[in-house]
Amino acid sequence: MAGNTILVVDSDAASLNYVSAALSEVGHRVLQAASGREGLVVAWRDHPDIIVMDPVMADLKGEDFAVRLRSDARTSKTPLVALSSDPAQSRSHSCMDAGFNEYLVKTAQVVPVLVAAIGRLARTAVSVTKEGGLLIVFLSAKGGTGTSSLCANIAMNFVANQPEVRVAVADMVLPIGSIAEIVGYAGDQNLVTVTGMPSSETTPDFFRKGLTEMTNWHFHLLAGSPDPESGNQLNVGRIGDIVHSLKLAYDFVFLDLGRSLSRISLPLIESADLIVMIVSTDLSTVTLTKTVWDYLKTKGLQASSVYPILNRAVGLEGSTKAEAEKIIGIEIKTAMPYLGGNFALANNLHQPITVKFPNDTAAIVLKDASQQMANLARRLHSG
Repeated sequence: MAGNTILVVDSDAASLNYVSAALSEVGHRVLQAASGREGLVVAWRDHPDIIVMDPVMADLKGEDFAVRLRSDARTSKTPLVALSSDPAQSRSHSCMDAGFNEYLVKTAQVVPVLVAAIGRLARTAVSVTKEGGLLIVFLSAKGGTGTSSLCANIAMNFVANQPEVRVAVADMVLPIGSIAEIVGYAGDQNLVTVTGMPSSETTPDFFRKGLTEMTNWHFHLLAGSPDPESGNQLNVGRIGDIVHSLKLAYDFVFLDLGRSLSRISLPLIESADLIVMIVSTDLSTVTLTKTVWDYLKTKGLQASSVYPILNRAVGLEGSTKAEAEKIIGIEIKTAMPYLGGNFALANNLHQPITVKFPNDTAAIVLKDASQQMANLARRLHSG
């Protein structure tokens, strides 16, 4: 998409001028910086739409540059592309981990790839919260709260309550996904393989036709990382683009983030139509949830966009709904009854609770909560 303001940061004068001229030719307004520190000054002063940087800098490593950008509210969400003179895979991984969205290696043919990446990042930054289906994220402050199980079961009930809607579930728990085990998915396609594909292939039509529909669950699944080694290969810079395409392909997109609160998950949380926060009854989880909620409030999130669920995943002991509300400082929308071994049994059989135990109180609560969430998400999305 032409017409963006691009900051190009490169200590090599010939490369700086060449890339700047190429971007100007396709209609972009270009700012220049010949060092990392100068790049920070220009970025914070002039607020470019996208930053292109060679991370091989004498004065400031590209990784440090990215960390400082991401730590400042003025540039925390600015797309950052590495146009690097270092082709090493280890450098690519360290830059992506530090906060770069894309890592491109300088070659004679790289300019068209760079232009395409800029267009893609610009479209995603502008439209991820406005276009397509509704985005619902599930998260918790601590592991073992049943977040993935509730995400899958509530997504299933969305379709049961509204057969006309198309629902996709994306497992973004790292380093190992968990929803595939719950729903019985055994395919090879997953978040890691998809983020490794060229952006030209991961279109809305690809996700509309290519994601497996889980028969008993009635939603389409993008499974998570199958193992820690695969998780280390995840191209995190593609996550926003993937979510954008999913939203254009489905009416509702559920993201299971687990207990992740990072530079990867935070933009997804901030762009969500509804945030489902799972809280277990033990005091440590309730206290950690308060810490997470206090942090999210500093990012501008409103209580009206949060749907907390108190899940008695481990027993009848622990905080009551009223006690948890008092500590966290937010209303608990739904309290799940203790299911004993039924939840684990249903998960082991790859069956939804409402199918395996249709007369259980939990099945009724899941149906009601799903309807409430659908209504609330639509209301928030429409403003």
